[in-house]
Amino acid sequence: MKARQAFVALLTACVVGTTVWLVFFSSVLGVRSVEIVGNLTVPADQIKRQAAVADLHPLATVDLGEVQGRVLEIRQLASAKVERAWPSTLKIEVVERKPVAVVPYGGKAALIDRKGFVTEMREVAPPQLPVLRVDRPGPADPTTVAAIKVIGGLPDSLLARIDEVRATSPEGISFRLTNGRTVVWGGADRGADKVRVLQALLRRTATVYDVSSPDVVSMK
Repeated sequence: MKARQAFVALLTACVVGTTVWLVFFSSVLGVRSVEIVGNLTVPADQIKRQAAVADLHPLATVDLGEVQGRVLEIRQLASAKVERAWPSTLKIEVVERKPVAVVPYGGKAALIDRKGFVTEMREVAPPQLPVLRVDRPGPADPTTVAAIKVIGGLPDSLLARIDEVRATSPEGISFRLTNGRTVVWGGADRGADKVRVLQALLRRTATVYDVSSPDVVSMK
């Protein structure tokens, strides 16, 4: 009886030991593919290189947090989720930052997203994005945040007519339209009301449209 128990215990230990070796130390359940999901403009190969997970590295011992941290060093990415997909795939799901405006910087164009983060630097600004001029651009600057909030709330039809957004303070936002006219917008409050009023005013000829107080508007 004792011999049988000893044999069962030995067999169990062998099975457990083999399982542990297969899962944590061998390449049998190693990483054979890295699946990238959610990328639109960032190449999958770039994300894989940044993840820096060696082929056949045991999937169970991949530090998901470290991989996520390395991937998020790509400035165009807002978030990344790393998961194991057994038996041999590492899945990385990313969300890209979407640029909403261009900030001139050192002769180049800094593309910024809705939170004020720079997504990339370009030699030439994309024509479909408005130029944003602020004194201290960045995600911690209240003026930048307010201006981006305004831009994000504009309908495409109006956004296409804006050449430049200038903000001297959170309450001092104005637009220069593609036809040279100026819109005094004010702060980021009551955006829907301002859009509605401005779209009506633009049917009239003027040089300056002031909708900073949508209840009492003026034109010059």
